[in-house]
Parts: sequence; structure tokens; C-alpha cells
Amino acid sequence: MKRFDYVRASAPNEASSAINSKNDSFIAGGTNLLDLMKFEIETPIKLVDITRLELEQIESTEDGGLRIGTLVTNSDLAAHPEVIAHYPILSRAILAGATGQLRNKATTGGNFLQRTRCYYFYQPDSPCNKRKPGSGCPAINGENRSLAILGTSDSCIAQHPSDMAVAMRLLDATIETVKADGSTRQIPVADFYVLPKDTPHIETVLEVGELITHVVLPAPIKGIHTYDKVRDRASYAFALVSCAAVINSDDNGQLTTVRLAFGGIGTQPWRNEAVEALLTGTDGNADVIAQAADLLLGEAKGSGQNNFKIALTRRLLKQVINRAQASHLSSNKGA
Repeated sequence: MKRFDYVRASAPNEASSAINSKNDSFIAGGTNLLDLMKFEIETPIKLVDITRLELEQIESTEDGGLRIGTLVTNSDLAAHPEVIAHYPILSRAILAGATGQLRNKATTGGNFLQRTRCYYFYQPDSPCNKRKPGSGCPAINGENRSLAILGTSDSCIAQHPSDMAVAMRLLDATIETVKADGSTRQIPVADFYVLPKDTPHIETVLEVGELITHVVLPAPIKGIHTYDKVRDRASYAFALVSCAAVINSDDNGQLTTVRLAFGGIGTQPWRNEAVEALLTGTDGNADVIAQAADLLLGEAKGSGQNNFKIALTRRLLKQVINRAQASHLSSNKGA
């Protein structure tokens, strides 16, 4: 690990103004950043410690949502009574990722910013456009079993690793930030991430020194909340394919609410509102599900070892819709 300067910030705008270049970094839980520093994949000149900031609260908003401080740990967020009661999909997504020890340290803001787990990104002696722009992407013709099939480019096929961000995308969360000049802005999660195209090293719309301070959830969504995660082992593995879903039906079995967000298959948390619109108002029959899968995966591109993700995503989509319909029928019989 290379030497670096250390600054402890006492206020959000002070933290932002302490970042002078893209070679400086904020640090809170450090669960991803410290590993990257040990491998010298990230070599910050300065670390700005934000752990003393008053950003550890979860508060109710006037419209019935929640405002979550960036330093709220994953464990505390998943266990919060309001999250369990009204946003169970978020709790389930968080608990599906990492160990308890990591969740106790990892923060809400940091979770949005964790880096890909692409094999070549973690090999300092390997080319990687995300780590060293213009050096190439050996993953396209190499080890790519876990990598993305949607949102990729000729420069990068690295998958987005977060479980929490998939649920946040589904819930239409908004990220609040502060800049070095003290100005603030609100960024919908839908607009937060950047597709790789020719610049895979640029992953978000954040500017140099811009600090995530809060994440705001709108009012809860009624329906069955589920989070399915297909992975190589039963615990503490990154998703091959995951699906966050909120689905509701009327008394006739027609789908009235369909929200779907996917992890493991995209270069960012993946949601396609056209797929949701296609399913809404139908009975979720096999033909409609097949059409929805075709629409979702119309631009999917496998790179060899990860081709199986296309078929796996189809099966997972079918499972999610069928289970929601079965749950609705069961609840009607019980009534």
C-alpha cells in the first residue's frame, strides 16, 4: 500500500472541499476501498475520513418515505423497523450480500460506489480499460463467466456488484449530494450510473469532491416484495443473476403493479420499464412472460462463458411472475 495523506472532516462541505483531484478519496467503512488500495488498484494521494459526520440517521419524510444518511451501515439499514415493514425488498437485498461483519462496516453511500469484481480489474499486471483507460479488455475473450450481458461495450463487460443498489433502483430512490462549493443536488438512481461505452473508468455522474450525503426513498409500494439471487454458492457470493421485484394483482388475477430490477447481468443495476409496462394489465401467462423476456434480453450479448446468463435470466423472470401469481391465488382462497 502506498503512502497517503489523511484528513478527518467535521462537516460535509469541509469533506468535499478537501478533495482536490480524482486521486483523492473519501473513506467511511472502507470495505472495498482498502482492498483496492492493498492491491494498488486505487492509490489515493489523500484520504478524507467522513466517519465523524452526522449522517447516521434514518428519518421519515413528509410524503411517507425515508431519508437515509450515507453513513448508515448496511446492517442497521436492513434491520430498521420501517425498512422491514415497508421496504422489505431492500432489507432482503442487503442481507443477501456479504457477511455480517462486512455489513456492520459497509455504509449506504459506499455501497453505491463499490467497484466491479471482474477478474482482470483486480489484476494490476493485466490490461483493463476500467483501471487503465485504453489498455484493452481481456475479459471479452477471456474469463467472463460472472460478467455482464447488458449495457456492455467493446471497451468493457464488467458487471455491477451491488445487491442494495438493485433494490434502490427498483424503489426509485434519489441520491442527495453536496459539492465542494456547498451546492447540493438530487440524483435519481436511474441517472446515477454511466454506461461504459468508450470510458468505462467513468462509472457515475459524481463530480470530483462530490459527496453522497443521503438517499431518499419515496412512499412504499404495495405488493409482494421479493429478492431472488442466483449464485454459485448459498452464501456470501456475488450474483450471477438477481431480481428485485414488487408485484401486485387485482381480484381477477390481472397484474396491476410490476416492478423488476436485475443484478449480475448489467454494467449497472438493470431496470427496463417497457418490460414492466408489457406485463402490467395481463394475467402473466406464459406467452406474455416470453414476450417480456424477449424485450428484456433483446440487446443482451454473451461473451462465451457468460452466455448461460441469458437463459438463466429468462427462467428467473418466469419464476418471479409465476410465484407472485400463485401467492395471489393462495391469498384469495384463504380469504
